[in-house]
Amino acid sequence: MFHFKRFSVDDTLCAMKVGTDGVLLGAWADVRGARHILDIGTGSGLIALMIAQRCDDAVIEAIDIDEGAVAQARINAEVSPWAERIAVLCADAKSYAPTHKFDHIVTNPPFFNTTLHSPDERRALARHSASLGYADIVATAERLLNHGGRLSLILPADEASHFRREAFNHLWLRRETSILSHDGEAPKRTMMEFVLCDEPLMPSVDTIAIRTKDGAYSDEYRRLTEEYYLKF
Repeated sequence: MFHFKRFSVDDTLCAMKVGTDGVLLGAWADVRGARHILDIGTGSGLIALMIAQRCDDAVIEAIDIDEGAVAQARINAEVSPWAERIAVLCADAKSYAPTHKFDHIVTNPPFFNTTLHSPDERRALARHSASLGYADIVATAERLLNHGGRLSLILPADEASHFRREAFNHLWLRRETSILSHDGEAPKRTMMEFVLCDEPLMPSVDTIAIRTKDGAYSDEYRRLTEEYYLKF
């Protein structure tokens, strides 16, 4: 059980466990003004809960293709302060067909394109992009976002350029943040926000180190996550 300031997350039934990637994306995604938000591949429901905490007017739909993850996310949502605003559904993003569109889509997608699949089928499904490729994510965003809506996601740094190429001429990059494990190291993750719009944008680009060179949590990481973590 992971305890945050205003909610707790149990990931016992999930193939993929709570990790720093989800916390980073949940804290970083700019959901101000969004009324309908979709969390694709919700897992334990962590990102949906983080967004519900700071987006008082939003209704969040959290979907996953893994039944265990859906059951877990439902439990976590039901015992949270925002149960009435989070709907957890067992659904495939590629065929998901709600009656409305969304202002923001967030996803911490499967991203291992080339490594050998895990012998655990559920874990492999959660980790490998064969279940939800970059073209699938772009197509889903085009289909389900309102015009001007946003897509936020986190990927390994060496995969970010592949996704940007897939999104080109479909979604326009608005914001990008490189994540370093320690100050001075090469980026390990990249968070990106795209907008469904007609004209290219001038994206803002920055970098966050999770820890300083001496191993302490950095000021940038503390500021990003301070609404959620009980302590560092």
